[in-house]
Amino acid sequence: MIDEAPDAYLRSLIRDVPDFPQPGILFKDITTLIRDREGFRLVIDAIAGAHRDVAVDVVVGIESRGFMFAAPVALHLGAGLVPVRKPGKLPARVISRAYTLEYGENVLELHADAITPGQRVLVVDDVLATGGSLEATIALVSALGGVVTGVAVVIELAFLGGRARLGRPDLHAVLTY
Repeated sequence: MIDEAPDAYLRSLIRDVPDFPQPGILFKDITTLIRDREGFRLVIDAIAGAHRDVAVDVVVGIESRGFMFAAPVALHLGAGLVPVRKPGKLPARVISRAYTLEYGENVLELHADAITPGQRVLVVDDVLATGGSLEATIALVSALGGVVTGVAVVIELAFLGGRARLGRPDLHAVLTY
C-alpha cells in the first residue's frame, strides 16, 4: 500500500548499486521495483497513460529490461510487441545498429520484417542514460519505415544528457534523477 506520493514510493523501490557494471558507475536497479506489484503497476500505468491518446500499433522493447515494461504496456495499449535484441538472439534476417553507452559499445538488432512502413511505434526501455541504445533503436525502426510516436523510460539519468542527444519532445520518463 502506498502511504506516500507515487513518485516517492517508486523512488523508494529502486536500489542503488555502486560500481556496477564497472567501477565508478552507480547502477539504478529496477529489480526491486518490479518485484513490488504496486510499484510495477504504477510504472506500467504511468507509461501506458502517457501514450493512451497517441495511436500506437507496436511497442518496441529494448533488451533486456525494456522487455519487462514494453510487454504490459503493449497489452494496455492494444498494440503488438517487438523485441530489439543484442546480436545473435533473433532467428530471422535482421538489421543492425552499433551504439555507444556510458561504459562501452554495443550493437542492437531488429528483425528486418518486424516493422512495416507507416506503423506507429512506441519505444520503451528501463533507463535513459546517454541515449545510445534508444538512438540506435529509433534508427532501426525508422530504417524499416516505422514512425516513432513516442519514447518512454522508467528512469532518466538527466545528468548524462540522453534527452538532449535524442532531441525528442515525445520522451516520457516516469522518474528523473
